[in-house]
Parts: sequence; structure tokens; C-alpha cells
Amino acid sequence: MDTRKLQIEQLERRIKFFAEAQKLPNPPTGWIKAVRLALGMTLQQLASKLTITNQSARELEIREKEGTITLKTLREAAQALDMDLVYGLVPKDGSLDNYIDKKAREMAKKIVNRTSTTMKLEDQENTQERIQKAIETRTEDIKQSLPKALWD
Repeated sequence: MDTRKLQIEQLERRIKFFAEAQKLPNPPTGWIKAVRLALGMTLQQLASKLTITNQSARELEIREKEGTITLKTLREAAQALDMDLVYGLVPKDGSLDNYIDKKAREMAKKIVNRTSTTMKLEDQENTQERIQKAIETRTEDIKQSLPKALWD
């Protein structure tokens, strides 16, 4: 478990950099065309560097703008522009810890509510306070063990 926690911590440090970049919008024309135009490079010059036709270079810029370009092609275009492609994944919840907590809490609620329903049927109903405490305890247990079922 210590290895997984260390992996999460290391990823969190990297993700922070991408989280800031995520706030910045992409150029409306796409990065390839924006950089090419800013450098004063013609479409033919870009095509020549990529050893493709002008039409293929135009299509490449269109595919990037539309979001249908592959990472491989984007990386090749970046290299042709003497640049590096940088990409990453950013959790919607802000951090991996928040994401894990959310998923663990959902799982804990299902488990505790299922048990609580069974107890209620047996006329042994718990108070809301005890149910909440059980959810909190179960959430922490799940976060510690990170069972594979958490991602189902």
C-alpha cells in the first residue's frame, strides 16, 4: 500500500502543473496553425518538414482544431516545428485524492445502506448518526485498501 500511496503523491505533484495549464484555452485555430503563423512559416514549409503534401498539412491542422488528430501525428508536427508535445491528465475533482475519496464514499454508502436495510428488516434499525459514522469508517477502510472493485 505504501508504494501505491507514493505513486499517487508523485502523480499529484505532476498533475498540479497540468491543472494550471488546463485553465488556458487552446488557440482557436489549433496549436499547429497558431505556432506556424506566429513563426511566419508557410503551409508548404510545414508540409515539407513533415514530408507530406500541402493538402495533408492543411488536413492535419483541421484535425487538430477538431480534436481528431492522433498523439503520434501531433508529436510529429511539434517536432517539425522544433517543439515538444506536452500532455497530461487532470482529475475533474481537482486531485487524485479527491477522486479516490469520492469513489470510496460512494462504495461505502452502498455497503452501509445495504447492511442498514437488512438490519431494518430485522427490526434492528440504526440511527442516522451511526449510519454516517459507519459510512465514514468504511470510506477510510476503502481508501486504505483501494480494492479493484472501486473502479467498476
